[in-house]
Amino acid sequence: MQKRLYNKEPLNKLLVGNKPMFMSSNSYLNRIKRKYKNKKAGFSGTLDPFANGCLIIAFGQYSKLFKYMAKTPKSYRAVVWLGAQSESLDTENMISIEDEKKIDLTLIKNEIENLVGTHEYYPPKFSAKKIDGKRAYDLAREGIEFEMKKSSMTITNTKFISYNHPFITFESTVTEGSYIRSLAQILLEKLNSKGTLSYLRRLNEGKFFYENEKDLNPLDYIDLERNKYSGTKEWLFDGKKISIDYLERKDDGKYLIVFDDFFSIIEIENNEVTYLLNKVTL
Repeated sequence: MQKRLYNKEPLNKLLVGNKPMFMSSNSYLNRIKRKYKNKKAGFSGTLDPFANGCLIIAFGQYSKLFKYMAKTPKSYRAVVWLGAQSESLDTENMISIEDEKKIDLTLIKNEIENLVGTHEYYPPKFSAKKIDGKRAYDLAREGIEFEMKKSSMTITNTKFISYNHPFITFESTVTEGSYIRSLAQILLEKLNSKGTLSYLRRLNEGKFFYENEKDLNPLDYIDLERNKYSGTKEWLFDGKKISIDYLERKDDGKYLIVFDDFFSIIEIENNEVTYLLNKVTL
Protein backbone atom coordinates (compact mmCIF):
# COMPACT_ATOMS: atom_id res chain seq x y z
CA MET A 1 0.00 0.00 0.00
CA GLN A 2 1.32 3.43 -0.96
CA LYS A 3 2.12 5.62 2.03
CA ARG A 4 -0.14 8.66 2.30
CA LEU A 5 1.92 11.83 1.87
CA TYR A 6 -0.69 14.22 3.33
CA ASN A 7 -3.20 13.84 6.13
CA LYS A 8 -6.85 14.60 5.44
CA GLU A 9 -7.53 15.95 8.93
CA PRO A 10 -7.67 19.76 9.13
CA LEU A 11 -4.70 21.44 10.81
CA ASN A 12 -4.60 24.90 12.35
CA LYS A 13 -0.97 25.81 12.88
CA LEU A 14 1.10 29.01 12.90
CA LEU A 15 4.90 29.01 12.77
CA VAL A 16 7.93 30.89 11.49
CA GLY A 17 10.06 29.02 8.99
CA ASN A 18 13.69 29.59 8.05
CA LYS A 19 13.80 29.75 4.25
CA PRO A 20 17.21 28.84 2.80
CA MET A 21 19.03 30.77 0.09
CA PHE A 22 18.38 30.06 -3.59
CA MET A 23 14.92 28.60 -3.03
CA SER A 24 11.63 30.31 -3.86
CA SER A 25 9.16 30.97 -1.06
CA ASN A 26 6.65 28.67 -2.80
CA SER A 27 9.14 25.80 -3.01
CA TYR A 28 9.95 26.23 0.65
CA LEU A 29 6.24 26.25 1.53
CA ASN A 30 5.82 22.94 -0.31
CA ARG A 31 8.64 21.51 1.77
CA ILE A 32 6.89 22.62 4.97
CA LYS A 33 3.58 21.18 3.76
CA ARG A 34 5.22 17.79 3.26
CA LYS A 35 6.93 17.99 6.65
CA TYR A 36 3.62 18.55 8.47
CA LYS A 37 1.66 16.36 6.03
CA ASN A 38 -0.98 18.95 5.24
CA LYS A 39 -1.71 20.69 1.94
CA LYS A 40 -3.74 23.66 3.20
CA ALA A 41 -1.10 26.26 4.07
CA GLY A 42 0.09 29.68 2.98
CA PHE A 43 2.83 32.18 3.74
CA SER A 44 3.07 35.92 4.19
CA GLY A 45 5.85 38.26 3.09
CA THR A 46 7.48 36.68 0.04
CA LEU A 47 11.25 36.33 0.23
CA ASP A 48 13.18 36.48 -3.04
CA PRO A 49 15.07 33.26 -3.86
CA PHE A 50 18.44 34.87 -3.03
CA ALA A 51 17.31 35.88 0.48
CA ASN A 52 16.95 33.63 3.49
CA GLY A 53 15.40 33.78 6.94
CA CYS A 54 12.06 34.49 8.56
CA LEU A 55 8.94 33.40 6.63
CA ILE A 56 5.56 33.29 8.39
CA ILE A 57 3.61 30.11 7.57
CA ALA A 58 0.04 29.26 8.56
CA PHE A 59 -2.02 26.12 8.07
CA GLY A 60 -5.78 25.80 7.81
CA GLN A 61 -7.95 28.63 9.12
CA TYR A 62 -4.90 30.50 10.41
CA SER A 63 -3.85 31.36 6.85
CA LYS A 64 -6.83 33.77 6.77
CA LEU A 65 -5.31 35.82 9.60
CA PHE A 66 -2.30 37.33 7.83
CA LYS A 67 -3.98 40.68 7.14
CA TYR A 68 -4.73 41.14 10.85
CA MET A 69 -1.28 40.24 12.20
CA ALA A 70 1.49 42.51 13.49
CA LYS A 71 4.07 41.87 10.74
CA THR A 72 5.90 45.18 10.59
CA PRO A 73 8.46 46.61 10.81
CA LYS A 74 10.85 44.08 9.28
CA SER A 75 14.55 43.76 10.02
CA TYR A 76 17.32 42.43 7.79
CA ARG A 77 21.03 41.69 7.92
CA ALA A 78 22.83 42.41 4.65
CA VAL A 79 26.36 42.04 3.33
CA VAL A 80 27.53 44.37 0.54
CA TRP A 81 30.32 43.07 -1.72
CA LEU A 82 32.35 46.02 -2.98
CA GLY A 83 33.48 45.74 -6.59
CA ALA A 84 31.02 43.00 -7.58
CA GLN A 85 28.47 43.76 -10.29
CA SER A 86 25.23 41.87 -10.88
CA GLU A 87 22.09 42.27 -12.99
CA SER A 88 19.96 41.22 -10.03
CA LEU A 89 21.94 43.25 -7.45
CA ASP A 90 22.87 40.00 -5.66
CA THR A 91 25.06 36.97 -6.41
CA GLU A 92 22.51 35.20 -8.64
CA ASN A 93 23.35 37.00 -11.90
CA MET A 94 26.95 38.12 -11.60
CA ILE A 95 28.49 40.22 -14.38
CA SER A 96 31.97 41.03 -13.09
CA ILE A 97 34.18 41.26 -10.00
CA GLU A 98 36.75 44.05 -9.81
CA ASP A 99 39.01 45.42 -7.12
CA GLU A 100 37.40 48.32 -5.31
CA LYS A 101 39.23 50.87 -3.22
CA LYS A 102 39.05 50.62 0.55
CA ILE A 103 36.64 53.03 2.21
CA ASP A 104 37.18 54.99 5.38
CA LEU A 105 35.47 53.17 8.25
CA THR A 106 34.05 56.37 9.76
CA LEU A 107 32.46 57.28 6.41
CA ILE A 108 30.83 53.84 6.18
CA LYS A 109 29.40 54.09 9.69
CA ASN A 110 28.12 57.61 9.07
CA GLU A 111 26.44 56.77 5.76
CA ILE A 112 24.78 53.64 7.19
CA GLU A 113 23.41 55.80 9.99
CA ASN A 114 22.25 58.38 7.42
CA LEU A 115 20.12 55.77 5.66
CA VAL A 116 17.43 56.35 8.28
CA GLY A 117 14.56 58.17 6.57
CA THR A 118 12.37 57.77 3.47
CA HIS A 119 13.87 56.97 0.06
CA GLU A 120 12.36 56.84 -3.42
CA TYR A 121 13.75 54.01 -5.54
CA TYR A 122 13.07 51.54 -8.34
CA PRO A 123 12.65 47.93 -7.08
CA PRO A 124 15.03 45.40 -8.67
CA LYS A 125 13.77 43.69 -11.81
CA PHE A 126 14.87 40.41 -10.23
CA SER A 127 12.32 40.66 -7.41
CA ALA A 128 9.06 39.11 -6.25
CA LYS A 129 7.06 42.18 -7.36
CA LYS A 130 4.18 41.22 -9.64
CA ILE A 131 3.96 42.65 -13.17
CA ASP A 132 0.62 41.85 -14.85
CA GLY A 133 0.21 38.84 -12.58
CA LYS A 134 3.71 37.46 -13.05
CA ARG A 135 6.73 37.68 -10.75
CA ALA A 136 9.24 40.23 -11.98
CA TYR A 137 12.14 37.81 -11.52
CA ASP A 138 10.44 35.27 -13.83
CA LEU A 139 10.06 37.91 -16.56
CA ALA A 140 13.66 39.06 -16.08
CA ARG A 141 15.00 35.51 -16.38
CA GLU A 142 13.02 35.06 -19.60
CA GLY A 143 14.59 38.22 -21.02
CA ILE A 144 11.24 40.02 -21.31
CA GLU A 145 11.49 43.82 -21.28
CA PHE A 146 9.36 45.64 -18.68
CA GLU A 147 9.49 48.69 -16.46
CA MET A 148 9.37 48.80 -12.67
CA LYS A 149 7.29 51.51 -11.00
CA LYS A 150 9.00 53.90 -8.64
CA SER A 151 8.37 53.11 -5.00
CA SER A 152 9.36 54.42 -1.58
CA MET A 153 10.66 52.82 1.59
CA THR A 154 11.17 54.13 5.08
CA ILE A 155 14.16 53.06 7.15
CA THR A 156 13.51 53.41 10.87
CA ASN A 157 16.78 52.04 12.19
CA THR A 158 20.21 50.91 10.98
CA LYS A 159 23.19 49.23 12.62
CA PHE A 160 26.76 48.89 11.39
CA ILE A 161 28.06 45.35 12.01
CA SER A 162 31.48 45.04 10.37
CA TYR A 163 33.78 46.03 7.51
CA ASN A 164 36.20 43.40 6.24
CA HIS A 165 37.20 44.69 2.82
CA PRO A 166 35.54 44.16 0.39
CA PHE A 167 32.52 43.23 2.56
CA ILE A 168 30.31 45.63 4.54
CA THR A 169 27.76 44.10 6.91
CA PHE A 170 24.87 46.10 8.33
CA GLU A 171 21.34 45.68 9.64
CA SER A 172 18.27 47.76 8.87
CA THR A 173 14.67 47.97 10.06
CA VAL A 174 12.27 48.91 7.28
CA THR A 175 8.64 49.33 6.29
CA GLU A 176 6.57 46.86 4.28
CA GLY A 177 7.59 46.51 0.64
CA SER A 178 11.20 47.69 1.05
CA TYR A 179 14.00 46.14 -1.01
CA ILE A 180 17.34 45.88 0.76
CA ARG A 181 19.16 45.34 -2.54
CA SER A 182 17.96 48.78 -3.60
CA LEU A 183 18.89 50.18 -0.17
CA ALA A 184 22.38 48.75 -0.65
CA GLN A 185 22.66 50.61 -3.95
CA ILE A 186 21.63 53.84 -2.22
CA LEU A 187 24.39 53.23 0.33
CA LEU A 188 26.95 52.49 -2.40
CA GLU A 189 26.05 55.71 -4.21
CA LYS A 190 26.67 57.64 -0.99
CA LEU A 191 30.04 55.87 -0.67
CA ASN A 192 30.88 56.61 -4.33
CA SER A 193 31.47 52.88 -4.88
CA LYS A 194 30.04 49.98 -6.85
CA GLY A 195 28.93 46.65 -5.49
CA THR A 196 26.12 44.19 -4.90
CA LEU A 197 24.63 42.16 -2.08
CA SER A 198 26.36 38.88 -1.31
CA TYR A 199 24.02 37.91 1.54
CA LEU A 200 20.58 38.89 2.83
CA ARG A 201 18.74 37.49 5.83
CA ARG A 202 15.37 38.55 7.18
CA LEU A 203 15.66 38.59 10.94
CA ASN A 204 12.02 39.24 11.80
CA GLU A 205 8.64 40.44 10.58
CA GLY A 206 7.18 42.55 13.36
CA LYS A 207 6.68 40.22 16.32
CA PHE A 208 7.63 37.15 14.30
CA PHE A 209 11.11 35.63 14.77
CA TYR A 210 12.40 32.21 13.74
CA GLU A 211 12.50 29.91 16.77
CA ASN A 212 12.84 26.36 15.40
CA GLU A 213 9.30 26.33 13.97
CA LYS A 214 7.68 26.36 17.41
CA ASP A 215 3.88 26.53 17.52
CA LEU A 216 2.60 30.09 17.89
CA ASN A 217 -0.68 31.20 19.40
CA PRO A 218 -2.33 33.47 16.79
CA LEU A 219 -3.96 35.54 19.53
CA ASP A 220 -0.49 36.78 20.53
CA TYR A 221 0.05 38.22 17.03
CA ILE A 222 -3.31 39.57 15.87
CA ASP A 223 -3.11 43.36 15.85
CA LEU A 224 -6.71 44.09 16.85
CA GLU A 225 -8.40 45.29 20.03
CA ARG A 226 -10.55 42.83 21.92
CA ASN A 227 -14.25 43.34 22.47
CA LYS A 228 -16.48 41.60 25.02
CA TYR A 229 -19.62 39.84 23.86
CA SER A 230 -22.39 39.17 26.40
CA GLY A 231 -24.79 37.33 24.12
CA THR A 232 -25.19 33.66 23.29
CA LYS A 233 -21.85 32.07 22.40
CA GLU A 234 -23.44 29.68 19.91
CA TRP A 235 -24.63 32.59 17.78
CA LEU A 236 -21.04 33.60 17.07
CA PHE A 237 -20.02 29.99 16.57
CA ASP A 238 -22.77 29.54 13.98
CA GLY A 239 -22.16 32.94 12.36
CA LYS A 240 -25.61 34.30 13.15
CA LYS A 241 -26.22 38.03 12.99
CA ILE A 242 -25.63 39.66 16.38
CA SER A 243 -26.78 42.97 17.83
CA ILE A 244 -24.35 45.71 18.80
CA ASP A 245 -26.19 45.84 22.16
CA TYR A 246 -24.34 42.70 23.25
CA LEU A 247 -20.92 44.23 22.65
CA GLU A 248 -19.04 46.22 25.28
CA ARG A 249 -17.36 48.47 22.71
CA LYS A 250 -19.64 50.02 20.14
CA ASP A 251 -17.23 52.30 18.23
CA ASP A 252 -16.69 51.68 14.52
CA GLY A 253 -13.71 49.40 13.87
CA LYS A 254 -12.47 45.82 13.70
CA TYR A 255 -12.42 43.73 16.87
CA LEU A 256 -11.41 40.35 18.21
CA ILE A 257 -13.86 38.31 20.30
CA VAL A 258 -12.24 35.40 22.14
CA PHE A 259 -13.68 32.30 23.79
CA ASP A 260 -11.87 29.29 25.25
CA ASP A 261 -12.08 27.16 22.10
CA PHE A 262 -12.51 29.63 19.24
CA PHE A 263 -12.41 33.30 18.29
CA SER A 264 -14.11 35.59 15.80
CA ILE A 265 -13.15 38.84 14.09
CA ILE A 266 -15.97 41.32 13.59
CA GLU A 267 -16.39 44.80 12.17
CA ILE A 268 -18.69 47.50 13.52
CA GLU A 269 -19.83 50.15 11.09
CA ASN A 270 -22.80 52.50 11.64
CA ASN A 271 -24.02 50.31 14.54
CA GLU A 272 -24.09 47.24 12.30
CA VAL A 273 -22.02 44.16 13.14
CA THR A 274 -20.57 41.98 10.38
CA TYR A 275 -18.25 38.99 10.51
CA LEU A 276 -14.82 39.20 8.93
CA LEU A 277 -13.97 35.74 10.29
CA ASN A 278 -16.03 33.57 12.58
CA LYS A 279 -15.38 30.30 14.37
CA VAL A 280 -11.60 30.15 14.07
CA THR A 281 -10.79 27.23 16.34
CA LEU A 282 -7.95 27.27 18.88
